[in-house]
Amino acid sequence: MGRRDDSDEAYVVGLCSEVLREAALTQHRFDWLQGDPGQSGRRVKLPVDAYWPGHQLVVEYRELQHDQAVPHFDKPDRLTVSGVHRGEQRALYDARREAEIPAHGLRLVVIRPADLDADGRGRLRRNKEADQAALRKILARDSDEDRVTDVFRTWLLGQGWTPVDPTDRFTDLEAVRGDERLICEAKGRTSERGIDADIAYGQLLRRMTSQNPLTQYALVVPSSSAKAIARVPSHIRALLRMDVYEVTDDDLVRRLPA
Repeated sequence: MGRRDDSDEAYVVGLCSEVLREAALTQHRFDWLQGDPGQSGRRVKLPVDAYWPGHQLVVEYRELQHDQAVPHFDKPDRLTVSGVHRGEQRALYDARREAEIPAHGLRLVVIRPADLDADGRGRLRRNKEADQAALRKILARDSDEDRVTDVFRTWLLGQGWTPVDPTDRFTDLEAVRGDERLICEAKGRTSERGIDADIAYGQLLRRMTSQNPLTQYALVVPSSSAKAIARVPSHIRALLRMDVYEVTDDDLVRRLPA
């Protein structure tokens, strides 16, 4: 096992993957996230610690050297292509990640040793139960609709679908698989399940602008709304090329029977 595989970063990313129920793309590089040009003028793409496409989430694990001077890591006597020493360049690139990642529609979560069970030197004690509990809170989305959308997007990836930018800017999620296209309306937990179910159907009906039989539609709801959504008869949903998916409280996806 390599040094990085046994690092605190790898440990944290592994726990995040367990919480998110999706494998991370580690040291992932985006075309639009680049470092400063070197002597040749070439820019190198900057890696991120971990990226979960299904959750549209990037996690950066920042050890102590990201927030305080550490001569061993900073190499103050050597200048980088940015014209500053490594510690200053690290801060520069961290700030670039913080600006560019949200600007490209992704969520960025920064995790530090102090967020988990760590000693005074920033080394993790690797108390898995306590660390997982902390990460569940750190990674939690702002709303249940965000959770439902993330879980369903991850499920789609596992089914061979590729999420794409929606044709209609009000669409929650759109994906393609070969010649097929899926247009989705997602809802989170609500106290007005019946009314919100009717609203969800109306919103999805407005997205039905394509007559292509390979374009399908989906309503994606939490378990608490599944009964209300199922009140529309299945033969009507079939005529509309519409499926209904339930996202359970423990983040499983179930297709309601036709």
